[in-house]
Amino acid sequence: MSGTSLDGVDGVLVDFSTATPVVIAHAGAPLPAPLRAMLLRLNAPGPDELHNAALAGNALVRVYADVVRELLASARLAASQLVAIGAHGQTVRHRPQEFDATGYTLQLCQPALLAELTGIDVVADFRSRDVAAGGQGAPLAPFFHQAWFGRPGDTVGVLNIGGIANLTLLRADGSMLGFDCGPGNCLMDAWCSRHTGQAYDDGGAWAATGAFLPSLLQSMLAEPYFARTPPKSTGRDLFNPAWLDAHLQAFAHAAPADVQATLAQLTARACGDAVLRHEPGLRRLAVCGGGALNGQLMQRLSELLPRVKVSSSADWGLPPLQVEATAFAWLARRAVRREKLALQSITGAKGARVLGCVYPG
Repeated sequence: MSGTSLDGVDGVLVDFSTATPVVIAHAGAPLPAPLRAMLLRLNAPGPDELHNAALAGNALVRVYADVVRELLASARLAASQLVAIGAHGQTVRHRPQEFDATGYTLQLCQPALLAELTGIDVVADFRSRDVAAGGQGAPLAPFFHQAWFGRPGDTVGVLNIGGIANLTLLRADGSMLGFDCGPGNCLMDAWCSRHTGQAYDDGGAWAATGAFLPSLLQSMLAEPYFARTPPKSTGRDLFNPAWLDAHLQAFAHAAPADVQATLAQLTARACGDAVLRHEPGLRRLAVCGGGALNGQLMQRLSELLPRVKVSSSADWGLPPLQVEATAFAWLARRAVRREKLALQSITGAKGARVLGCVYPG
C-alpha cells in the first residue's frame, strides 16, 4: 500500500488460514525523492503526462518488489508459498462521476512488471470496477474494517488518517457507513515541507508551537465538500497546496506555525464533525494511518469528541501502519476467490462486484 500521503510503501504478509487473520510480517520502504516528486507533479496537469506516468508506475512497483522480497526473507518463505500480492498502486487522480457521469480514478501501477519481478500472482486495479458500476471507488476498506474491528451488538468507528482521512461506522445492527471526511495529512505535510524542509510534522510538534486561527479555519471549513452527504470521496485533486494558498490570501502575515496549527485543527474538525453528524452516540473510535502517530492530532480529536474513547488501532490488535496494507491483502483474497463486495451503502455502486484484476505470476 502506498497512500495519498506519499510517505512510502507499507507491506504486510497475512495468513488467512484461520478464522482471525494473522499478520506474519510487516515491512516498509520510503519512496525515493525523485519518484515522490514525479508522483506529486502527476497530481496536476503537466507536460508529457503519459510518459511520466508509465515510468513512475515502473519505478513504484520496483519499490513494491523490494518490500515483497523483504517480507519473504523476514518470514523465511519462498515466493511459491504465496497465493497473491494485493498491489493498490499510487492514486494520482480521483474524479469519479465527473465529466461524462462515470468519471475515473487512476492508480499508477505496473502489475505485469510486479508479477514478472516476483513470480507471484498480482491483484491490482481495485477501484475502477466500482467506478464503472456508478460508485465513488472509495473508500474500499470498510468491509475489512468490519471483519477486523466489528463487534456484534456494538457500534464502533474506524478512522484512517492518511493523506486523506476516511471514516467507517460499524453499527450495532450490522449496517455500516464509510466515506472520506476530507484532508488527513496532505495539507499539513505540504505546509511543513514548504517551511521546514521536513516531509511531515513529527508527532505534531511544530503545530503545538502555534495557535490555530479561527477565521482561517472557518474559511476552509466553508468548502462545500464537507457539507456533502455520503457517498462521497475526495483526494489531492481538491485538497492540494493551490486550495490552501487560495484560503491563505487573506492571511498573508500569519505565522507559519499558526497555519500549521490551523491545518491540524482542520483535519481534526473534518473528522470530528463527521462523527458527530453521522453517529453522535459513538463511544469507541479506532484510529489508523500515519495520523494515529501524531500525538497533537490525536489530542485534538479527543477534545472534539469528549464522549468517545479515541485510541490507536494498535489497541485493537493491528498497528496503525499495517491496517490499510492488510485491508488490500484481504481485498486481494476476495478477488482471487471471485467473491463480490456489496458496496452500495459505502460507494453508491449499483450492486455487488468483484474488485480487482489478476495478473498471473
